[in-house]
Amino acid sequence: MDTVDASLDLLTGLIAQATKAGADAADAIFVDGISVSQARRLGKPENLERAESRDLGLRVFVGTRQAVVSSSDTSRGALDELVERAVAMARAVPEDPHCGLAGADQLATSVPDLDMIDHEEPPGDVLEARAAEAEDAARAVEGVTNSEGAEASWGRHMVALAASNGFAHGYASSRHGLFVSVLAGEDLGMERDYDYTSAVYGADLLDPAAIGRNAGEQAVRRLGSRKAETAQVPVVYHPRIANSLIGHLSGAINGGSVARGTTFLKDKLGERILPAGVTVVDDPLRPRGLRSKPFDGEGIATQRRNIIEDGVLTTWILDLRSARQLGMETTGHASRGTSAPPGASATNLYLEAGTMSPEDLMADIKSGLYVTEVIGFGVNGVTGDYSRGATGFWIEDGALSYAVSEVTIAGNLNDIFANMTPADDLEFRYGTDAPTVRVDGLTVAGK
Repeated sequence: MDTVDASLDLLTGLIAQATKAGADAADAIFVDGISVSQARRLGKPENLERAESRDLGLRVFVGTRQAVVSSSDTSRGALDELVERAVAMARAVPEDPHCGLAGADQLATSVPDLDMIDHEEPPGDVLEARAAEAEDAARAVEGVTNSEGAEASWGRHMVALAASNGFAHGYASSRHGLFVSVLAGEDLGMERDYDYTSAVYGADLLDPAAIGRNAGEQAVRRLGSRKAETAQVPVVYHPRIANSLIGHLSGAINGGSVARGTTFLKDKLGERILPAGVTVVDDPLRPRGLRSKPFDGEGIATQRRNIIEDGVLTTWILDLRSARQLGMETTGHASRGTSAPPGASATNLYLEAGTMSPEDLMADIKSGLYVTEVIGFGVNGVTGDYSRGATGFWIEDGALSYAVSEVTIAGNLNDIFANMTPADDLEFRYGTDAPTVRVDGLTVAGK
């Protein structure tokens, strides 16, 4: 795996070559990655995969025109051709008055240590043991009849970014993961469930046996599921599903969507869109965070922000281009690959925990739905209309009753956001995180 310093030397040389060839400005990114996964099914190893990749992207500016060219070939001849093509393309494309590099005063001047890299690559037998322990524990649950398998994975990648405005920094990160999925029951009465865990360090993964048991027990608990009656009831989202609501919020306040006017929240900046007392945080500087980054894809320093504070929308998620379109300052949320210009995206985004336990959150619900999985993507980002297939459990008199499947949850995200109540069980497991969340007044369509 290439070092950050060697990659930055490569990029700064490429940028110098681009400006010499006629570019007014340029930046370049280099991504070097390794990923390994080991899968197991029905007690036997199923496959072992390893992938290594090295990709470079060059973006050049000629006036207010920009072009991006990428390559996995870093030989001298290939880089010469890369520069030539990039400059020629930039001269031919339409002008974009909002494109351009950051000013020198906007750039990050240091790279904080966020403890994002586990330098030890786990050997294959360690990955196999994790997968085996998870699947064995899941299959040992009474009622589990088949397995879709378990997979343990590890990856590490290095990012280096340099630009003609003087920025030149890089960082490395790692990710361990474990996933297991099993089935319970027989024939047409079979049900499936899953669980997974991921972490920067292998030592921070949740116990594989616990992950397996949970997947098995949830699959068994879903046996005998049936449709519920159509009704307007409170809906309680399991944390692994509640985070999707925060994902919808992230998409709706993305600067690119706001600038295009294609989001139902485009006029809501500074207004209360969640209940009073509710806070949503984006924290790219969280140590060992799954999506932490010391600077964004344009060299801007990242910082923790309360995106929603006391229910009020305080900011958009902005990169340089969307910020310029809106007459604002970037929030340091630029994200990019090697083959396209930067775009805005959140990092470690989460809904802060509330004060009630999940049990207390449901205690007064006479009839409602507890959602453990959603299906499809029936969300309209322009209108906020929300309609998703769901499975889970019916709530009766404040407790989970029978398993439910083949129902649809319908509403509008404006109303969903305004009626969210978070529980106190927040855990950082997915990158976008939320505790258990209750939303009153949704329509559950069943039989």
